[in-house]
Amino acid sequence: MTLPERIATARLRLVLVTPQDAADMRAGRRQDRWHPAYPRTDDVDAATLVRADDPWGPRHVVLGHEAVGTIGCFGPPEDGEVEVGLGLVEPVRRQGVASEALRGLAAATDALGVRLRATVAPTNTAALRLLAGCGFTQLRPGTPEGELVMARPLPDGG
Repeated sequence: MTLPERIATARLRLVLVTPQDAADMRAGRRQDRWHPAYPRTDDVDAATLVRADDPWGPRHVVLGHEAVGTIGCFGPPEDGEVEVGLGLVEPVRRQGVASEALRGLAAATDALGVRLRATVAPTNTAALRLLAGCGFTQLRPGTPEGELVMARPLPDGG
């Protein structure tokens, strides 16, 4: 059970962050294929999760020819479920990029029978709208930090 190296949607490519990309992100080195506002602090944090040949790790969200954010899973699935995280640079927000990226990743995990879940602060209304719009309907007990945990049922109800 593995995700493809690249996932494509109508406007986006979700490309695995390579170990070299991660090293550049952590060291503050820029690549010409990255948006000027990328990587954000959260993207650099996501780069710490990169493992060679791990298709479940962080991916660049590529719009046109530029990486504009990251999306990815926090490790391989456990018990048929995996946590997802996503973030974009400010200039591309409110353009449907986050929804398209999350739906693209969800289609790939659905094909493998893996359910997505996300943890979000109850005050993050934009993230809550995004998750609800992408089919995250199952609210679970929150974290000790007071965050909400939402899951996206598989299309077949699994």
